[in-house]
Amino acid sequence: MKVFYRITASTTLLMALVAPAQTQTPAQAQKQARTSGESAKASQPVDKKMGNKIVISDAWIKTTIPGATVSAAYMRIQSPTPLKLLKVEGAIAADIQIHDMRMNEGVMEMNALPSIDIAAQQTVELKPGGKHVMLMKVAKPIKNGDKVPLALTFEGTDKKTITLRINAIAKESAGKPSAH
Repeated sequence: MKVFYRITASTTLLMALVAPAQTQTPAQAQKQARTSGESAKASQPVDKKMGNKIVISDAWIKTTIPGATVSAAYMRIQSPTPLKLLKVEGAIAADIQIHDMRMNEGVMEMNALPSIDIAAQQTVELKPGGKHVMLMKVAKPIKNGDKVPLALTFEGTDKKTITLRINAIAKESAGKPSAH
């Protein structure tokens, strides 16, 4: 079953979660992670004999506004072999889904996706305004600087699954951490 969410200009909460964010070069993101002490990078072996790794970088989660029960997580995913991101789990929310947002005839639509394909040697970016991880029924407020544990489950071409645990850093936007 395909689920569509129609978003209008009056739906400011969801737009705040997925609005285009400030862009950063990879060098700026690496410098920011080094200087702020954030652990926004994780890797896990795909094939222990070959030493290949899935790399998750720039993982962050949108802070919630007072009373909100939704948020979104973003990151970059790279693998030396083809994979599918099947699901994301975490104690922070009762319902976590993989979503995509697109403009359709002037209306922003958000759909739940069954998975995201990760091509070999390519980086897939989960970002505001595009593919992202949607967190619904958030258990408690997500504040700037919080480290939010998430478990990402991938499937390889051999149909074996691997789960990678990361900590997404809570921020107000993709740029620098907020001063408050």
